[in-house]
Amino acid sequence: MGRKKRKGKASSWRRAAAIAGLAAVALLAVLVAAGEWFVHHPPSWIAEKRAAWPKILTAPLLWAGNPAADVTDGLGLTGHDAVYEYDEEAPAGSVFFAGEPRRVGEPAPTDIRILKRGEFVIGWSDSLRHPVWCAYHVVKEAKHDDGQRPGFTADRSVPAAPKPGDYTKSGYDRGHMVPNHAIISRYGEAARRLTFMMTNIAPQSPALNRGVWRDIEHRIADLWTARYGEIWVVVGCIPSRDGQKITGTGVDVPSAFYQLIVAQEGLDIRMLAVEFPQSVEWDGWAARHILTVNELEAITGLDFNPELPDFIQRPIEAERPTRLWPVRFRDIFSQILFRFN
Repeated sequence: MGRKKRKGKASSWRRAAAIAGLAAVALLAVLVAAGEWFVHHPPSWIAEKRAAWPKILTAPLLWAGNPAADVTDGLGLTGHDAVYEYDEEAPAGSVFFAGEPRRVGEPAPTDIRILKRGEFVIGWSDSLRHPVWCAYHVVKEAKHDDGQRPGFTADRSVPAAPKPGDYTKSGYDRGHMVPNHAIISRYGEAARRLTFMMTNIAPQSPALNRGVWRDIEHRIADLWTARYGEIWVVVGCIPSRDGQKITGTGVDVPSAFYQLIVAQEGLDIRMLAVEFPQSVEWDGWAARHILTVNELEAITGLDFNPELPDFIQRPIEAERPTRLWPVRFRDIFSQILFRFN
């Protein structure tokens, strides 16, 4: 009789453990689904709810929703992109997709001048002592290895450009605008060295430079080109709102940075804009910083893709995507692992 009782108790414990396990899985599934719903809303909506709702509710939604959405968005299962049909072929090999950015007002400075660097172009400001915008394009095929990184160098052709040492002990990284990896892998060492000139650099917080900014650069150079082919990018800075500068240098410390990314797959134009404040968290999620191109133009004082016809420019620049672009199925693991590198 004693043995039967012990067996009965063990069986009851196993059933209870199985039920508890299923309940935990079901609870996690509900949390993930609710989290994905939460994080696919506009950033302003999320900020409003985080302020209004208790943290004990919003924290789990963000904890579960962000990583889950990064995977399901990457697989193309959730979210949507700003994609519109255009009856002209992409300008293959051109630095600009539809013309260089044009200043239309503040906060863009009035002294923007163009520095041509072959595979990329810089919209430089002497008064800010850093770029306002930079444009580059990335072809699909990577032909070169990264090799050893060169050091930062002064740009002797621009007297107002900072020296590499001007950022020392400032608390800011020397942040590339046109990225080293995308350029070296496509165009070789000579082009890469131009990205290390101080005219391609702006002060970035370490959390930004080594976090979400690096994540977007990786997706452009290694994931999205593999999926969509040639990509056109405009990156840049939003000048300091309170006149903050690196002490003793006159170098403006931007309040935020942005990237505008365009691809054309067949006759479909795909457009994505992201904006990151200097205060972005180290382990932040880039998809939470998506905005419309119209919103980006309003906060930068620039007109992007000015040569794009109105019938396509108006709708695509007004639409806000809810995800970063999907990648190939085999690249989803690279996307996940990159966060741990």
